[in-house]
Amino acid sequence: MPIAPSLLSSSSSVSQFLPKFPNASRFNVAPRSRAVTVVAASVTDLAGVDSTTIAVLGGGSVAALAAMVSLTDPERRRKLQAEEVGGGDKEVVREYFNSTGFERWRKIYGETDEVNRVQKDIRLGHAKTVENAMLMLTEEGSLAGVTVCDAGCGTGSLSIPLAKEGAIVSASDISAAMVAEAEMKAKQQLPPENLPKFEVNDLESLSGKYNTVVCLDVLIHYPQNKADGMIAHLASLAEKRVILSFAPKTIYYDILKRIGELFPGPSKATRAYLHSEADVERALRKVGWKISKRGLTTTQFYFSRLIEAVPM
Repeated sequence: MPIAPSLLSSSSSVSQFLPKFPNASRFNVAPRSRAVTVVAASVTDLAGVDSTTIAVLGGGSVAALAAMVSLTDPERRRKLQAEEVGGGDKEVVREYFNSTGFERWRKIYGETDEVNRVQKDIRLGHAKTVENAMLMLTEEGSLAGVTVCDAGCGTGSLSIPLAKEGAIVSASDISAAMVAEAEMKAKQQLPPENLPKFEVNDLESLSGKYNTVVCLDVLIHYPQNKADGMIAHLASLAEKRVILSFAPKTIYYDILKRIGELFPGPSKATRAYLHSEADVERALRKVGWKISKRGLTTTQFYFSRLIEAVPM
């Protein structure tokens, strides 16, 4: 599902809550800044519950709090999440986005004004990622008649614009609730002949051949060893290009993510995993693909690396 994952809260499943990044590429949507400010918010803020608990940490505080991270055991919480739904990451993601997560993120990705400042910023960041992905997709010409697999389609934020451009879209998501919402929105905005083909499916079970495969903000839910296999499988479905977005892993942002786990919030949510660009590139090269374009989308609370890969 196309959601921008939280890096500062293990209980927030969706957006990268990071400071503005100083080395953004041509897709950057936030001004450069040297200020080091981190907002670590509980899931009650970030996912639409009515209370707000935000801790603002200066750069010096990050170093001080890093020592506290070793006293926490976020992995234990993650294991409890998995045991609660009787499985691993995939089962946790499916359960969350068919229940609490669906209601929260439908609101964030919708047009309602019933969202707080952080949620509005996440909405903007995700919209920019979709916009930047569409720019990548249309740079080489019209999408009319082009087959596109939208893997992890969420509520249709990419599938519907693709279909409007004339693409033949196959859209899937692990969450039946998300797929139903996406299908409803598509029927409201598109003529019957342009409707994407929607299905409930996880990334590893997708089949077929497509000109292009796109997977936005989904890898956040899976560790690198699982992500490697998913990347390889997505590449096997594509003939011309693969477009991925993910939360990049650096030492600094990894520390921020662990600090965020000190503020888990009361709600059950998915686990959040960062991925280094080098690891993603290695996974692609292993199956004969190379990165041809790179982009970065940042807002105050959202941070997402966007890449396009083509066969070597």
